[in-house]
Amino acid sequence: MRNLENQFGHYFHIPEGGTNALAVKGCQEIINSDDSHFNFVCCAVGTGGTISGICNSVFPNQKVLGFPALKGGFLNEDIRKFAVNTNWELIEDYHFGGYAKVNQELIAFINKFFIETKILLDPVYTGKMMFGIVDLIQKNYFPEGSKIIAIHTGGLQGIAGMNKELERKKLIKIKVND
Repeated sequence: MRNLENQFGHYFHIPEGGTNALAVKGCQEIINSDDSHFNFVCCAVGTGGTISGICNSVFPNQKVLGFPALKGGFLNEDIRKFAVNTNWELIEDYHFGGYAKVNQELIAFINKFFIETKILLDPVYTGKMMFGIVDLIQKNYFPEGSKIIAIHTGGLQGIAGMNKELERKKLIKIKVND
């Protein structure tokens, strides 16, 4: 850290793919008054920074649902360190075996979603979240008339590497164009 400060002067350290107070503060800007009419705010969860920031900025009428990309059930405590509101829940049924783990069902879903919406999903985070949201809708988890917003957190740059791995295993690849 001292080397960075000597080289660049004063800076804000926000770890890539990690969580600290500055990362959470930045993520508090994701939800604003334009989003107040949504009942559910959904996001993928890695280390807990994005969901913590969202939890701190949602409105009392909203519930935040986080879809962890990791298995293990250890994120609740990490999120509680930063989240001031308690209207959130982790839905831990859609990690597909853990971080960067996929199966053909998930890849088929991501490809179908892209064909139908023209929205790319990455297989590590947003693909798992959207799979979970659609599955929960089909299982009537959400009350009728609910308005759901899904936060797409990116990760699309990882598709190329995942496709190389899928090709190596002779499995279907993620579509990135028509």
